[in-house]
Amino acid sequence: MSQISVQNVSKYWGATRAVENVSFDAVAGSLIVLLGPSGCGKSTTLRLIAGLEQVTSGRIFLGSQDVTALPPAKRRISMVFQSYALFPHLTVAENILFGLRVRKVPAVERTRRLNRVAALLGLDSLLERKPSQLSGGQQQRVALGRAIIAETPVCLMDEPLSNLDAQLRAEMRREIRTLQQQLGITMVYVTHDQSEAMSMADWVILMRNGRIEQAARPEDLYARPASTFAARFIGTPPMNILPVVPNTGDLLFGIRPEHIILGDTGIPARVQSAEFLGADTIVTCAYGGQTLAARVPGKAAFPTGATVGVQWHPENLHFFDAASGLRRDDVATSPREMPASPKNAPSFEEKRTCFAQK
Repeated sequence: MSQISVQNVSKYWGATRAVENVSFDAVAGSLIVLLGPSGCGKSTTLRLIAGLEQVTSGRIFLGSQDVTALPPAKRRISMVFQSYALFPHLTVAENILFGLRVRKVPAVERTRRLNRVAALLGLDSLLERKPSQLSGGQQQRVALGRAIIAETPVCLMDEPLSNLDAQLRAEMRREIRTLQQQLGITMVYVTHDQSEAMSMADWVILMRNGRIEQAARPEDLYARPASTFAARFIGTPPMNILPVVPNTGDLLFGIRPEHIILGDTGIPARVQSAEFLGADTIVTCAYGGQTLAARVPGKAAFPTGATVGVQWHPENLHFFDAASGLRRDDVATSPREMPASPKNAPSFEEKRTCFAQK
């Protein structure tokens, strides 16, 4: 059963088309991530689901109920905003309970829910503090607690971790995912951070210019990007996109940095830089008037200006139409169309061993 169904939804402000014909379903108990760059329409889509903006056209269903024209208070949803929006003069407990008090939930029930939420989020010892006495992560937990205590079947999150440092973001996204699974909440989560999307989501909806570019499971979004935009948005560093040579320019090929093999044989390329990141090194090379990045394990010593051989396994190549940018699965790799790796090229594990020894 779909807990959320967005059907051909558009939102216009005059000539500005913020969201254009967006459709997707969220299965009950799943976590859906709306992913994309700033201005792609992901937050507007979330606000349309919440009822904070009215649709220009299309329908929105929560369960079997058409909520397109309903105000937010009647949609049975909770929401966590990018700014935590905590009341500075209220304690943690009072902030969490604020919505229940407004809805005149009985005191006994409020206490029961507060105790449960505080235990889930590790806020038991902080209930009497004010927001100014909390760290960023603790404030984020309070905002999350205020949403959870409503016990609604749907929770919407608009970039809730963007104000936290990198380490705390990683910790909190694990906590949010665990909490969502424990409670069985259907969650729609907005972010521009691909790491959050890939590590948390059951289903990722990648948006671009108000439209859905690709909707897929995280592993499929990585393995079979539907366009050059999807290919370059997912992956760190992004996929290398180069013209097929000596083709006339109607075809592009893509190869992910982690699938490039550097060594003594292969296509000659000149090293432009080598960025050591600890677990691996990002080596940027100039090849045929183009630049490509390779991700090799460990610390790889490639001096700037040195010549290195570039190889890849043909099965790791992706092809795209140069005009539309869309994926082409009908293209067969041919040595006459582009440089192909020798059949005896080392495997990824052999490459890892080689560079570890260096």
